[in-house]
Amino acid sequence: MNEADPFGTVALRRAVIQAWEASPTRFREDANAEEDLRLGGYRDRLLVELAQNAADAAGSDGVLRVEYVDGELRVANTGAPLTSDGVAALASLRASAKREGTSVGRFGVGFAAVLAVTDEPSVVSTSGGVGFSASRTAEAVAELPGPAEELRQRAGSVPVLRLPWSVPGAPPDGFDTEVRLPLRADVDAAALLDAFIDQAPDLLLALPGLREVRIGERVWHREDRGADRIVVHGPLRSDRWLVHRSSGKLSEAALAGLGVEARHATEWRVCWAVPLDESGNPIPLAQDVLHAPTPTEERLSLPARLLASVPVEPDRRRVAATPASDAVLTFAAECYPALVCKLPAEQRSALVPLPGFPLSDVDDKLRQGVNDRLRVAAWLPGAVGDRVAPLEARVLDHVSPELVELLTDVVPGLLVADLSDARHRRALHAMEVRRLGAAELVEAVSGLRRPPEWWYRLYDALAPVERSDPDAREEFAALPVPLADGRTATGVRDVLLSHRDADLDPAALLSTLDISGLRIAHPDATHPLLERLGAHQAGPAELLDAPPLEEAVRSSVSDAREGVDVLPLAEAVLRLVAGAQPRDWVGALALPDAGGGFRRAGELLLPDAELLEVLDAESIGEDAPLAVLREEFAARWPRELLRSFGVLDTFAVHVEEDPTEPDEDFPDVRRWWAEQEALRGEQWPPGRFVGIRDLDLVADEAWPTAIRQLAANPETARALRDPDGYSAWWVARYALLAGRPPRAWRMPGAEELAGLYDVAPDVGLAPEHLRLAGVRSELHVVDPDDAVDLLDRLGDRERAVRAGTALRAHQALADAVASGVIDPAQIDPPETVRSVSGAVVSTGRAVVLDDPWMLGVLEAPLVVAGGSPEDFDAEALAELLDLPLASEENTHQVVGQGRTQQWHEVARVPAACELLAVAVPSGAVALHDELRVRTSSSEHRVHWWIDSTGAVHAERTPDGLGRALAWAAGAWTERFAFAALLADPEATTLLR
Repeated sequence: MNEADPFGTVALRRAVIQAWEASPTRFREDANAEEDLRLGGYRDRLLVELAQNAADAAGSDGVLRVEYVDGELRVANTGAPLTSDGVAALASLRASAKREGTSVGRFGVGFAAVLAVTDEPSVVSTSGGVGFSASRTAEAVAELPGPAEELRQRAGSVPVLRLPWSVPGAPPDGFDTEVRLPLRADVDAAALLDAFIDQAPDLLLALPGLREVRIGERVWHREDRGADRIVVHGPLRSDRWLVHRSSGKLSEAALAGLGVEARHATEWRVCWAVPLDESGNPIPLAQDVLHAPTPTEERLSLPARLLASVPVEPDRRRVAATPASDAVLTFAAECYPALVCKLPAEQRSALVPLPGFPLSDVDDKLRQGVNDRLRVAAWLPGAVGDRVAPLEARVLDHVSPELVELLTDVVPGLLVADLSDARHRRALHAMEVRRLGAAELVEAVSGLRRPPEWWYRLYDALAPVERSDPDAREEFAALPVPLADGRTATGVRDVLLSHRDADLDPAALLSTLDISGLRIAHPDATHPLLERLGAHQAGPAELLDAPPLEEAVRSSVSDAREGVDVLPLAEAVLRLVAGAQPRDWVGALALPDAGGGFRRAGELLLPDAELLEVLDAESIGEDAPLAVLREEFAARWPRELLRSFGVLDTFAVHVEEDPTEPDEDFPDVRRWWAEQEALRGEQWPPGRFVGIRDLDLVADEAWPTAIRQLAANPETARALRDPDGYSAWWVARYALLAGRPPRAWRMPGAEELAGLYDVAPDVGLAPEHLRLAGVRSELHVVDPDDAVDLLDRLGDRERAVRAGTALRAHQALADAVASGVIDPAQIDPPETVRSVSGAVVSTGRAVVLDDPWMLGVLEAPLVVAGGSPEDFDAEALAELLDLPLASEENTHQVVGQGRTQQWHEVARVPAACELLAVAVPSGAVALHDELRVRTSSSEHRVHWWIDSTGAVHAERTPDGLGRALAWAAGAWTERFAFAALLADPEATTLLR
């Protein structure tokens, strides 16, 4: 080796000059290429490129020192000294001495970065020195004819790094190589060093071969704490990094797209790094650039820094579009979960790339690859201590360690409770981790078989969720609930909550019974949450409101007949009713009877029931409607409690609100219903039905005693006082007093009924009792039976009926027809009727008087009604009796014309009308000295008459004129007063 020229620079220069001389175009190409590198690709990369070369030389534990001395920037490093191949690489634009896979550089052109600050760079090493000079290169080119012309055209610009010269010098002590860069006058040394200071910490992370960087008095050094922790200590701060490194061989297919020089780098290397704070917590990056391994201009939005051996373009700023680049980026994505797993479990989600717009094509590819890998890699902390892949993971919507503990073996892939916190939500959503809300939780626990205590713990863990999330309450209503009988109910509603202390729990009475549909929560599972979700405390009232219990009670008799032991149910329901208002269905409860069987409570009598005195013996027994409660059973329970179940002591009253049809449990109720419906029309049905039970079971001879019992009980007495009610209707028709129904008798003081009805016999009943039973106190017709009975009595020759009584009876019958109470078509006409004289006559000889003036000429017996003609419907009575009207027989003629006068002209008429406050009739009256009417067989003298034309006739007598005036004035009831005033017109006449 020539000591004066250890690197063979003479030969290198000669070869280049010869090439330029032979081809001026080659000179231009070299000049342009170097200019591109200086102005474009390697601007602002001076320290990065020099540090990278230093790291390659050092291999490991390298030291880099930067100083500014006497106008020179001096960059010294430890490691392998400069070699001839290295000098040749420095002097070439497209050849590198670094062909081993462990080297970072590829093209050998990074040294071109020095041209940004100097025109006279040099490198001194323990093996010798080499320098480059723009001025010396220009002198050499000027001697070449062709290149000289190019030189002139380029204004003296030459490719500085093509011609090397040997230079003297040695590196500083402790260093193996030093790059010396005399700065051009336009370079600000202070600003350059400040830029180096900013880059120094990142260089130690990016270049594993460097251990220390010194810039002036400032020193940075890297401390490796194990394989995954790096601390870069600097003058003002220390940067902590969590790293993961991985490497491997590129495939032949991936290398095929690279140049010859680059194919020698067959190994890919990846380092993921995330900064940490002083406590070791990750500080996710918002934006960064790809490091290959030194910074490129490929912007990234990943939470961690990627340092990877990605092939880059010659300017080292952009990733080269090659299969190798894709392969390295794919390897990088596959390595990312390993970095994530190095963090504590609760911090890993911080490294999930959150949704957003990619900052570059490389960023888009990396984000997609990293997210795809994270979704299938097992890195999330599972509740059982394992790692779970996001696509298989489940996380609760609410932070609840207790809930996670309970569901660990229920929900596959369940994550630790901490990941339910809101700070992890976006990251887990990006990873498509399925969240378990209220509905999903309910679905997860549905169908489980767990001890009641486990369910209590579950409800306790869910209670805070229910309080904080109103929407969860509706979903939690579908939670399973373990029941006291060992079953599990689906859904909280209609569940009854038993007390945890069984001694205080009314539900314990029923929990062991096989009642289908009765859902009583197990006491060990009873939690306040269940009540908030719609369950009810299982107190007596709530249990009695449970439809399954009602159903069990209603079917208890049939169950008993099939051999089921229903006594426990009876005991339980009796105790419940002892603490709550009984429901109307408790009367269906099966209770033991004296005959050894079971009957509905409402069909049983107390052993000493008052009702036993009056019931027919055949109505009590095994096949009878009623039975007697077993005596020893009755002795165990309070009398009033048994009565509240419907067990009979005396007559019971049934009440039904808003009935729509008759209750068939009551005898003859349809008949009563139909009669009332016909009478009331649109006002039917009633708003309430009240009926006294078991009236049809009273023995015939016991009715006086039964009536006393009914009157003594306020409830039954009230029912009988309703004259239109069913009970009063039935008792009046079917009870028996001395062998006849009460309405066949009259009260002792009802004289107006004398002759028609006999006085009620003395059967030991007070007048009030008789009235309650329906004994008559007045004359009225309430139904067809009443009408038939009254007609029979009127036509009975054995009865002495006074004329007034007969008149009122006929009036009542006519009113009943007119009001629709009775329909004449449904009643057979009588054969005999009572005449106005009180005699009983055949209907073949009778008529119904409808015109009062005809009374003086009728030859047949009369049937008439009391009251004025205006109030009496003669046609209705005639239809009922099937008799003709008297007016139908009116073929009579008035004898003589008489003298016609206007009413106001007739003497004393105006005065009489004024005294009685009656308007004087309009029209005229024909006055006769003697008024006679001719019939077909004879003549009759009458006092007044209305002929077939409607003309009024009257005798000149006060009696005749008074009746005619009363009729014409429409004041028939005043006829006697008019007669008196016409006889004596003084006012005192009215006072006598």
